[in-house]
Amino acid sequence: MENPNKNNSSLKAVIAVLAVLLIGSLVYIFKLSSDSDVVKSELTTTLTEKESVMKDLQELKATYDAAIAENTSMSDELIQERDKVVALMDDLNKSKGDVSKYRSQVQGLQAKMKTLVAENDELKKQNGVLTVQRDSTIVVLGESKKYNEVLVGQNEALAKTVEKGSKLSVLNTKTAAYKLKSSGKQIETDKASRADVLKISFTIAENQIAKSGDKTYYVQVIDSKNNVLGDKKTESFGDKSLTYSFKTTVKYENKTVNVSEDLPGKDFAKGTYFINIFDNDELVSKTSFSLR
Repeated sequence: MENPNKNNSSLKAVIAVLAVLLIGSLVYIFKLSSDSDVVKSELTTTLTEKESVMKDLQELKATYDAAIAENTSMSDELIQERDKVVALMDDLNKSKGDVSKYRSQVQGLQAKMKTLVAENDELKKQNGVLTVQRDSTIVVLGESKKYNEVLVGQNEALAKTVEKGSKLSVLNTKTAAYKLKSSGKQIETDKASRADVLKISFTIAENQIAKSGDKTYYVQVIDSKNNVLGDKKTESFGDKSLTYSFKTTVKYENKTVNVSEDLPGKDFAKGTYFINIFDNDELVSKTSFSLR
């Protein structure tokens, strides 16, 4: 038989070992629980601090946005500082650890913001005073401008009247065909086969306010086949051009002048002819006639 005392000793030893293991386990579990509480506490503190710093940054950004919207001469500097705030917000969002280092940066940005906003407010006050002064000046200038516009309008109307009145009038434009005899005598005809020359005549009316001196007119004769007769030369007037039959220069001295020019030719076509008289590129008179 086994010794009962020996069995009791073994049992006590096992119980002692188990007791030690149990106590160790309890101590380890307590340590883990304590560490977890510390981590949770630190994490909660970090999140609360991060939210506080982010709130301050958001308020800074809102203040800068409002100041920038006023569009003063300081807008560029305000935008630069606002961009620094936005960059710090992005950096803070990415941060996983201690955010206390951001607090000093926020304080620096807040101090800079107060300075810039104060300068911006002073600038707005100065602009307000200048705006009042400018508005008063604009009122005075507006009245002067209206008065000047009336004078300018009157002067322009007078200038147009004078310009219109000083233009020469070309009247009584006539054309006829003639047969030229060997004696030099010209006999009027309406037959194309007999015509040797076209006689174009017109009158420049008297005008006392027109400028006197040499006046050049371009005469264009177009036959029934749409051909320009005569010299068929081309003259340019800016971006315009004119093909003419001949030109005539008249010495004008503010008195009525009768002008008559001959346009020789041969084999005149039957039909209607068109005669246009130009002062430079401006059509001042026209007529037509027919040959049979």
